[in-house]
Parts: sequence; structure tokens; C-alpha cells
Amino acid sequence: MSLKLIITRHAKAESAGLGEPDHARHLAPRGRSDAAAIGRWLAATGHVPDLIICSDALRTRQTMDAIRGALPPSVEVVITRALYNADPGTILSLLTKATAPCVMVVAHNPGVGMLAQYLARRAPDAPAFDDYPTAATTVLRFDAADWALIDKGDVEAFATPADLV
Repeated sequence: MSLKLIITRHAKAESAGLGEPDHARHLAPRGRSDAAAIGRWLAATGHVPDLIICSDALRTRQTMDAIRGALPPSVEVVITRALYNADPGTILSLLTKATAPCVMVVAHNPGVGMLAQYLARRAPDAPAFDDYPTAATTVLRFDAADWALIDKGDVEAFATPADLV
């Protein structure tokens, strides 16, 4: 059995306003269109998650909503505060509780970028993979029957919004 993990950094967000907490930052107009483009790309390439685990920050939820616009309505969603600025270990810990064969994580850098780099058996030939810019998305496949057993995976796809124009 194989498992598939989609790791997405939130799309471009507005800067926090005076007195506005980082957690409440919303997507910039470019971020909304970039996230929608990533959703269309995932749907077109057949990388459709069964479950999305998303940080509860406003910008990640808005990113997820824009991506979901291109996905089937049956995709399950879990929103959790534990992913807000989470490190790779925390993300992996949450992932081990999943039972779906294809899981998408929508969260923040540096955690998601570091996780993608850690889990990739071989990095894709894309300079942006190292920087993991906003809305960067990696699709990894693991030969494992349980999320608790994943180690290194094969990168099936990597894209940024700039790749999709």
C-alpha cells in the first residue's frame, strides 16, 4: 500500500496591520489567486487529498478554502491550532494520527518547507524547493501502510504558483 502526502505553504498574505495579531493576517489578492491555481493544478494532476489538515490561522484557512474550490466537496477537513507555526516534528506527530491514504497539510514556513526537504528521498530539480515560497506544494508518495511508518518518500510533483502561469 502507498500513502500520499501533499505539503502546502499558505499563499501570499497581507502584512499584519497595527495591533493585528499575526494569527489574523488574511490573504492578499495575489494569494487568493495563487491558492486557487494550486487547487486547479492538484485537481488536474489527480493529486486530490482525502483529508486536509490545516493550521487555524486565517491565512492558512483562506488558502485551504481557495484550494478546495477545485476539489471534490467530499474532502474532509481538520483545522488545528497545533499547526500554527509548527515545526516538522509536530506536523509529523499530527500526521501519524491520520487514516486517509492521501493527506494534505496546509501550514507555515519554515516548518512545511523543512518537512518537505526532510521527507523527500531526492529533492526535485527546482530551485524554489529550497526556499519554499508562498503556496509552494510538494506531493510525496510513501511505500507504507500506516502514517506512523513513513520515512523518506518519492517526490511525485512540486509546484509554485509561478510554475503555473
